This record gives sequence, structure tokens and C-alpha cells, in this order.
Amino acid sequence: MRELWEALCALPHRGSATAMEARAAGLLRGWLEARGHAVRAQPFRAPRSYGWELLAVSLVLGAGGVSGLFWLALLGALAFWAHFRGVWTPWAALFDRHPSQNLLAEAGADGRTLVLMAHYDSAKTWFIYDPRRVRGFRANFLLNAALAFALPPAVLLVPWLGKAVGLYFLAQAALLLWRELTAPYVNGANDNASGVAVAAALFDELARQAPPGWRVVLALTGCEEVGAKGALALARGGEIPAGALILNLDNVGRGTLFYAVGEGMLGYRPYAGELLEAARALPGARPLEYRLAYFDTRAFPKNPCLTLIRLEEGVIPNWHWPSDVAANVRWEDVEQTREYALKLVHSLLGARG
Repeated sequence: MRELWEALCALPHRGSATAMEARAAGLLRGWLEARGHAVRAQPFRAPRSYGWELLAVSLVLGAGGVSGLFWLALLGALAFWAHFRGVWTPWAALFDRHPSQNLLAEAGADGRTLVLMAHYDSAKTWFIYDPRRVRGFRANFLLNAALAFALPPAVLLVPWLGKAVGLYFLAQAALLLWRELTAPYVNGANDNASGVAVAAALFDELARQAPPGWRVVLALTGCEEVGAKGALALARGGEIPAGALILNLDNVGRGTLFYAVGEGMLGYRPYAGELLEAARALPGARPLEYRLAYFDTRAFPKNPCLTLIRLEEGVIPNWHWPSDVAANVRWEDVEQTREYALKLVHSLLGARG
């Protein structure tokens, strides 16, 4: 497991839909095939950053506010909602222009399906992820959401306020443009080379002793950092049955271990099902209502899901910051995550096998 993690961290980054992400996919395929696992690639197209779409949304909001056009402000508010809810939009193809891929491997016989999922891409940084201010990320997001949704009525009822909010979003568009032109991708040793290493190691172990009546699938997804695009392609491709249990691993390289009981930036989806029940019965991790961002599990609203994540003081350590490198991962935390996840899976498969 450590060998795989170190190989991923040796790449400068794994930016979504970039050549480096493709190199990481080749590395992962080689590691799995060397252990006797057949690997299938699922290609799809995605953006290389979420910033361009958010820049466009900010421009529409800004133009609607400054011009006083209600319909334009309303379109901007709807686009903001669709982006953060992960809803399909007719303009998605304008941004989903670059090739990426999911990697899939499976073991066991037909029967119930357990999916071990982790994303292998890494993100661009931005000033809001600075460790000195990242604890305000949620508050900053809620402010933007409140202003976006308040803009259409403000345009109609308080024109001067609509213009002020419009100027705010135009300034934000300028900041996003600066980010896209200058910000680098981070190494992603924690986010999410740590989760990939644990998921791959779990699959390798379970594949050698697959329990009767279970099919175990490893799903390593690309482009999670730009809107869970790989997970969406996986869901739309019909690879994962509706009743499959999905165990997602994300940012497990440092901090206190939590199991998410639900997720959502806009709106909140509580988890349910056997994985959650098994986690509640197993000591070693704390429950968490995750509202900071989203996981790949967002693409599977009808499946029983669970995500394991580690946090420090309520936030992901070194989240989307240049300090997310191997030296800032505690390997003992990665090992403990693997041990917890293995106990979790064995308790589940033993009870249902």
C-alpha cells in the first residue's frame, strides 16, 4: 500500500483531466495488473478546473445585477444552484472538453455488490484554501449562496442593492480568472492519494478471499475535484447496480477518523443502510454530518453509501494547498484507516455473506 501511495506522490500533481492525471491512471493500472487484477478503463470528458464554470456563473450573476435584468439574475442563481447540487445543465458540454477516465476492477461471484471508491485526481489551489483562512470556507460559501439567491428579488425590489451584489460577483469573476491563469495544481498526497492507496489495498486483499455471494468492485475515479465528473460517468454508465453498497475513501492521511452520516453543500442528504449501521456499531471513528464540500457519493443518491475521512479541527488538513505533500501525511493514520475499513467490511460481509 505504501509503495503505491509513494508512487502517486512522486508525481508533481494529478490535476483533473491533465496529462499527469493520465500518468497516474497508468501507474494505478500497472499496480493492479501486477497483482493479477484485470482493469477496465471507462473514458469520459471533463473540465480541468471547476473555476471556469464558476467564473461564467459569476459573470451572469454580475451582469444581471448591474444591468437590472431579472431574467439574467435568475439564470445566474439557477446556474449557481445547479453547479453545487451536481445537476445536469445544457451548458455542461462547453466545459467538459478534456479526456479523463475511471479505472474499474472486480472480484467475486454474482450477488450483492460492494464498491470501494476513491478519486485519484488532485485540485488547483486558491487563496480561500490558505490554512490561515480555510476554516471560513463554509461561511464564505454560504455568503455566496445567500447573495446569489437574493439577487433576483433584489433586482426587482431594491435596484441599488442588486447593483451592489452584481459588482460583488463581477469582482469574484475577476478573482476566478486570476486563479485559472496562475494557480497550480497541488500534489494531493492526502487528497486523495491516501484514499486511493487504502481502497486499492482493501480490494487486493478482498479479491484474494472474496466472500460467497458478494461481488467486490474497485472504482478509482477521475475528476472528482471538478464536480465529481468521474463518479457521474460511472453512475450514468450503469456499472454500479442500484442496490450496491458504496464505501468511499477521501482524505484519510491525517487527523481524526470520521464516518460521514450524510453530505451536502446545498441541501443535505443523510446516508442510510448497512454500511452506516456497521460503522455505528464499530469503534474507532466518529460520526460526521459533512457539509464542507461534496464526495463522489453525491452521484449515487439511491445507493447505500458511506465515506471515511480524517479532519483536524473540523477541516481537511492542507486542503487544496501546496502543503498537501507526503511529508505532511501521517502514515500511521493511513494504516489505521485501512485497519478500520477492513474491520468494517468484514463485519458487513460476515453478517450478510
